[in-house]
Amino acid sequence: MKSINLKNIFEVKYAKLAFDSISIYRSLLEDDVIGSLRNLISYIDMGKINIGCAANMYNDFFFKLVKSGYCSLQEYIMDKLIFNENPFSMKAESKELKKEEDVIKKAAKSDLRNLCCIAKLTSVDVKEGMLSYISEGKLKQVVETFPEWKAEVDFEGINSPEYVKDIKEKLYHSDNWDECMDDIEEFHEHYGCGIFARYRAFIWEHDEGKGFFKGIENPDPILLSDLIGYEREHQIVIENTLQFLNGFFANNVLLHGDRGTGKSSTVKAILNKYYTQGLRMIELPKSYLVDFPNIIRKLKNRPEKFIIFIDDLVFGDDEESYTALKSILEGGLENKSSNVIIYATSNRRHLVKEYFNERMTSSYSGSEGEVHEGDSVQEKLSLADRFGINVIFVSPDKNKYLQIVDGIAKRRKLDIDKDTLHREALKWELWYNGRSARTARQFVDWIEGHELIEKNNLN
Repeated sequence: MKSINLKNIFEVKYAKLAFDSISIYRSLLEDDVIGSLRNLISYIDMGKINIGCAANMYNDFFFKLVKSGYCSLQEYIMDKLIFNENPFSMKAESKELKKEEDVIKKAAKSDLRNLCCIAKLTSVDVKEGMLSYISEGKLKQVVETFPEWKAEVDFEGINSPEYVKDIKEKLYHSDNWDECMDDIEEFHEHYGCGIFARYRAFIWEHDEGKGFFKGIENPDPILLSDLIGYEREHQIVIENTLQFLNGFFANNVLLHGDRGTGKSSTVKAILNKYYTQGLRMIELPKSYLVDFPNIIRKLKNRPEKFIIFIDDLVFGDDEESYTALKSILEGGLENKSSNVIIYATSNRRHLVKEYFNERMTSSYSGSEGEVHEGDSVQEKLSLADRFGINVIFVSPDKNKYLQIVDGIAKRRKLDIDKDTLHREALKWELWYNGRSARTARQFVDWIEGHELIEKNNLN
C-alpha cells in the first residue's frame, strides 16, 4: 500500500489556516475559483470526509480554474492579487501610505505570505490530503487519476502589458510574497488598482438598466508614429493632454473634418502613448451621454486621469443627449472634475443637424415657427464652440496623399519601386474612397498582400 506523505497533509492544513487568516485581501475569498478551493481545503481538513463529496469538490474547482482561462493556480492567484481593490492597494494608488509600516501595510504583508502559501499548493498536496482518509486500493487509484493543475507559469503565453508581466515574474520567483511588498506598492502607485490597473481602455455599457465600465482586453494598438501627415494636428492634442496629465488647466477637444483622416485613431494613439502616466480612456456612446453625471461620480476620487471619448458625434434636433452634452460642456456643478476631460470626433463642424425650413423666419405667411428662431439656430451651430479646442482634419491633396503612402510603405519596409507605388496609389484612390489617410493605409495593405502573393507564386 502506498504510504501517505505527511508533508502534503501539512500543506493542506497550512493552506486552511492561510485562507482563514486573510484580512486585507479578504474579498478574494469571494472569487468563484478561490472560493471553491477554500471549500475543498476546509472539507479535507474536517477530519472525516465522504470521498464522493471530496471528489466532486476537487473536480468542480479544477473545472472553474480551467474555464476561467488558467491552467496554473499560481498564475490565477497572482492575477487576482495584482488587480484586487482593497484598503492597501487603494491607499497605495492614491499615494497615501506612510513611509513606515502602518497597520494596513503590516496586515497586507501577512496576507501576501498566506496567499503565497495557497498559490503554491499543488494537485499532489490536495490529493494526498484526500488519500489520507482512504484505505481501499481501488478508490486510491481513482483519486490518483484526478486532473492536475500546473505548478509553473508560462510567461511567454501571458497576454499582458510588460509592466504586469514584470510584477508577476517577481512574485513567481519569490518564495515569500511579502518580500515583494514594495514592488506591489510601487505597481499600484504607477498603474492603479482594480479594473483601472488591469485595463487602459473601457466602454460604458448598460445591463438591465445599469451602466458599468467594460474593460477592453485588446485595445487598438495604433501609435502616433503610424499616423503620417497630420503632425501639427497631433501636436495640439498632445500639448493639451500633457497639460491635463500634469494637473494644469486643459480643454475639452473636438476633432472634426473629413472622413478617413485619422481623427479617432489620433485619440486612441494618445492613450497608447500616455497610459503609463496614469491616462485611461472611456468610450461613451452618444446614446448614453445622459449617464455622464453618474460616470463622473464613479471617477472623481480616482487618481488616474480619464478621457471620455465620444466618437462620430452628430445630433438630431430632438435628441435628449444633445441637451446632456451641452450641459456637460457648460460645466454644471455635478459635471466638474479635474481628472476627467472630453475628446470627441465628428465629420461635421456643426454637430446638430440643421434643416432649411429652420432658416425660414416666422414672418412668412402660415409660419408656425419659434418667435426667436434665429437664436435657436445659432445655439445649435454654436455647440462645437463649447469645446475649448477645435482641431480640423482636412483630406490631403495629391502630394500629401502620396507622402502618407510613402511613409506607411517605409514603416513596413516594403521594397517597391516608388513610381509603381505612386501610380498604383493614385489608381486606388480613384477606384475607392478618394484621398485620405485611411485610403492610403488600405492601399498599402492591398499592395503589400499583392506583392507577397506574387513573391510566393500563390496566384
